[in-house]
This record gives sequence, C-alpha cells and structure tokens, in this order.
Amino acid sequence: MSTPHKPILTRYQSADDKHGYVRDLFNRGAQHYDRIGKVGFFGTGHFYRKRALQKGGLKAGMKVIDVACGTGAVTRAILEIVKPDGSVLGVDPSEGMLGEAKKNIDAEFKIGRAEELPAANDQFDFLSMGYALRHVEDLVVAFEEYRRVLKPGGKLLVLEISRPKSRVGLIFTKLYFRDFVPFISRVATGSDDAREMMDYYWETIDACVPPDDILEALKKAGFKNVNRRVELGIFSEYRAEK
Repeated sequence: MSTPHKPILTRYQSADDKHGYVRDLFNRGAQHYDRIGKVGFFGTGHFYRKRALQKGGLKAGMKVIDVACGTGAVTRAILEIVKPDGSVLGVDPSEGMLGEAKKNIDAEFKIGRAEELPAANDQFDFLSMGYALRHVEDLVVAFEEYRRVLKPGGKLLVLEISRPKSRVGLIFTKLYFRDFVPFISRVATGSDDAREMMDYYWETIDACVPPDDILEALKKAGFKNVNRRVELGIFSEYRAEK
C-alpha cells in the first residue's frame, strides 16, 4: 500500500480508522471551513486556485471532476473558467462539507471517495484535487481511479502543501500552519472542532511523504508528462496527463 503518511496515533489507531476519523472531523467542522479559509489565509486562496487551474490546462467548455471538493473552494474557481459550456462534478466523502457547498455553488455534487469515484470511465477532460491528497488511503489506487475517469489526453492537477526543505522555510511554515492557523481558527469561529481540523491539517502536512514519492505514484498509476510546480517552497502543483 502506498499511503500518503503513517497513521497519526494521536488521532486514530490504525489506517483502517483513518477514513472514519477524517469524515467525522470534517462533518463536525464543515460549517466553519469557509470562514477559516478567509480569515486564516487572508482571502488570497481564490486568486491562487484560479491561476493554478489555468496554468494546469483548464479551459472554457471542459467537463471537470473536482475530487475532495469540500465546501467548493476549487469548484467555484473551476466554474468561473469553464462556463457557460463546461461543467463540474464535485465529489467528497463528507456530507457536511457537501451540504455547505450546495448552499452557494450551482454545480452537481456527489458523495464519494478518491479511491472509488462515482463516475464512468473516460468521462472528464480535467480532474482537480485541492489540499486533500494527504487524506487518501492509497496514493496509487487513488491515481489509478483518477486516470480511469479521465478521457484520453485528460489533464490532472493536484494542489497540495508540502513540507519545505529549507530550515528557515520549515520554521516559518510551522509557526504559520501549526500555531497561527489553528489559533485564529478557534478565535474566529469559537469552535473546538475548527481548531482540531486545523491542528490535523498541519499534522498531515508534516507527516506527508516527500513530493518525489507522489510523482512516482502518478507514474506508477499510468500517467504521463508528470511534473511538479512549486510556489514559495510549499505550494505544490502536481500535474499529469492521461
């Protein structure tokens, strides 16, 4: 099994428990997620997501699947690019997160996991995943599923936050993601669930396998033109083609 990280024993006791823990955590914190994104990341996320999607090859008229869409932050950016003739299907295992997405986004949403997408073969021009790769159970299985639902020539873009290589970068990243974001999330929402979500966010970043392992898993799943673009030493854009 090609897991994105070892079990985080302070949260759950085995890999089998991970899916249930993550789903419950995001169900509990769903109502606070968009507020955390705006307060913790100073409202810059939408601009970055839209630019990354365009650089990744997303164009007007495309049919897209947004995996682990959450409350729809990436979905919203996709719609701005592909409309009026394109479409997007948002997929997430959390009923709570999809409930929030449906409130404000005019798109199709379905319950589903990365390893078992609710879609037919060769259906989409583009597949996106935003900041959720650390939550899958098996990288290769998930990537094989991504390849299955893409049309021949279809493009993949996975956005993720990576543990920086430099000592200074790591110190800054820890201060921001480990300390500041969970703290401000609790202050802004008054929710212990929101703080737990952001504590876990950092823990999975810190424990995640190196980027080279993710690139290798994409190749093993059968993708071509596999590459990684990095901004500020931590924002990774994994791109590939079927």
